[in-house]
Amino acid sequence: MTTPASSGQLEPVDALYSRDVFSRAVMRQRLPKDVFKRLIKTIDQGAPLDHGVADVVANAMKDWAIENGATHYTHWFQPLTGLTAEKHDSMISPDGQGGVIFNFSGDELVQGEPDASSFPSGGLRATFEARGYTAWDVTSPAFLVRGTGTVTLVIPTAFVSWTGEALDTKIPLLRSMEALSQQALRILNIFGTSHGATRVFTTVGPEQEYFLIDRELFWQRPDLVICNRTLFGAKPPKGQQLEDQYFGTIPARVLACMAEVERELWALGVPVKTRHNEVAPAQYEIAPIFEMSQLGSDHQMLTMETLRRVAPRHGLAAILHEKPFAGVNGSGKHNNWSMATDKGHNLLDPQDDTHTNLQFLVFLCAVIRAVDTHAELLRGSIASAANDHRLGANEAPPAIISIFLGDMLQDILDQVEKGQLKRTLKGGTIDLGASTLPMLPRHSGDRNRTSPFAFTGNKFEFRAVGSSQSIAFPNTVLNTIVAESLDVVATELERAVGKTPTPARVQAAAMALLKKLVKQHKRVIFGGDGYSQAWHEEAERRGLPHLRDTVDALAALKARKYSDLFKKYGVLNKSEYDSRLLIAYEKYNKELGIEAETMVTIGRTQILPAALAYQRRIAEAVTATESAGVKCNDTVASLGEFVNLVSRLQESLATLEKVAGHHDDDPARHAAWIRDKVKPAMAQVRTFADALESQVAAELWPLPSYREMLFLK
Repeated sequence: MTTPASSGQLEPVDALYSRDVFSRAVMRQRLPKDVFKRLIKTIDQGAPLDHGVADVVANAMKDWAIENGATHYTHWFQPLTGLTAEKHDSMISPDGQGGVIFNFSGDELVQGEPDASSFPSGGLRATFEARGYTAWDVTSPAFLVRGTGTVTLVIPTAFVSWTGEALDTKIPLLRSMEALSQQALRILNIFGTSHGATRVFTTVGPEQEYFLIDRELFWQRPDLVICNRTLFGAKPPKGQQLEDQYFGTIPARVLACMAEVERELWALGVPVKTRHNEVAPAQYEIAPIFEMSQLGSDHQMLTMETLRRVAPRHGLAAILHEKPFAGVNGSGKHNNWSMATDKGHNLLDPQDDTHTNLQFLVFLCAVIRAVDTHAELLRGSIASAANDHRLGANEAPPAIISIFLGDMLQDILDQVEKGQLKRTLKGGTIDLGASTLPMLPRHSGDRNRTSPFAFTGNKFEFRAVGSSQSIAFPNTVLNTIVAESLDVVATELERAVGKTPTPARVQAAAMALLKKLVKQHKRVIFGGDGYSQAWHEEAERRGLPHLRDTVDALAALKARKYSDLFKKYGVLNKSEYDSRLLIAYEKYNKELGIEAETMVTIGRTQILPAALAYQRRIAEAVTATESAGVKCNDTVASLGEFVNLVSRLQESLATLEKVAGHHDDDPARHAAWIRDKVKPAMAQVRTFADALESQVAAELWPLPSYREMLFLK
């Protein structure tokens, strides 16, 4: 992709931002006023899309794209692979007179037809049932992707089967937002605070952690190339012990890469804002400003794609796996989530005197109820083989779902439980003790990095989402469980206040309900150290579910209550829900199967030959030394220990190959086998291989070391 950044001439940011987006500003310029208004009504209010509008928009979009050099268009969608997909079609057609014309109709804009049987469908589509459709998502603007000598018009779409069942992550996300909107508006109507709002939408701002390593080293690691993580690697003397990487000076090559990523994302309308070093060596973070969830989800996929695409231009490789390197922090994707009306009112903003803001407290407690009631479902939404390496370790929240509120909100809920609201704790100020330094305003509560679901001012941060994962399904789950909770809350409030609610009735009903919710669901609130063994023991006493890995999490999702929940709110029907569960099992089994096979191959074709070469070198040294009449008992002993280590590696490889060859037709049983047999066998292979790496001469070792990959900037 050619950009101003790569050519060395930087375009002003105000001219760059959204340059390649068919934005509202562009539409306002190019569409007739009545067409523009009807389209915006569809985007903002969910009004049905008029086909006549689509024709006019398609023509304007075509002209805009052609003026910017586009020759092709694609319906860009997000199938159940967790990635994106696209098929490019030319806008050029023969004119019958030896020339060409550019055609792009409303029909081509609104609907495409990719093959539906070649994507994961969890049984929704068989190989011989190939028809599927993409449908224009008007809420996510079209954009241009510029490549070397190419410009393509990209149209965000949904992906659906010929039978009408959702085959992607976008359709359920949009459905879940509508479900939440319906229930949230009921609460606003009870309090009389809708202020003309017709919709409530959820917002997200996902923070993306990732690694950058030298590209040449990346290509020398078959495990990184195939599995996106290192299956071998001895721990280097220095990792992150000194805590000198976090927020440190960004290396020049990395900073240049970051800057180019940002400029490309700005051109695509992605509002990235923050960049910094993360905790582990070679680990970094990029974070955007909040957007509506469906747009934030699309932009998050663009962010990952852009990181992967731009990094090679700087001699780097971007690694988004949750745990690419053992012994240092893995990567997550902190999903900052909130709710807002179409009038711009954030429903999770506590405001200054929070104890008087009953509406906020009702929404807050509805979220608390949702997380407690559906903790297993929320945990299952971020379950994966990759995330299993990270959750519960010292850089990630535990697999136990809990909520951190902070001192101020915790104090208010304590007051609620006692039946009286009297105060809101204030943070005050911090005096730094030097006249040249400012007085700092102190927040009313601390932060907690060990909490998987933490309130952080005017939003919740779901910190357990994996770095390589699409945020669409976790947000679909979050929206759905909160919609269910708001439904329960609204129903109880409506019953209590009657058909003619008065402020006094609403206040009394809200206080009674809040008190009940706090008593029923306070077990999920925890403000201490989530890493500690004491918390694990306390969580068990509280009866909180502890689903330690993907196998346990997916097993819990088999409960009928979850498919019923999604069906009730029109988010997923039973077959759609079951398909996603099956796909999750299949992905877990296939990914670990690939890892096991890759491990055996590397072990036998690279590590074992290197170890045997070094073994021969030691043996020759012993023979030469003893032939000279010099005793070398220590070297002989070392040779014996080394030979034993090589033998144990060979035995462990044979064991891994044997257990990895087992297959069970039942995906759940096969997943359990992989967890209980294959993963321990892989751990054994790695133990012996890493021990060998620590002894074999560096020039013989076939793989770049952790020291090289993590510290070569």
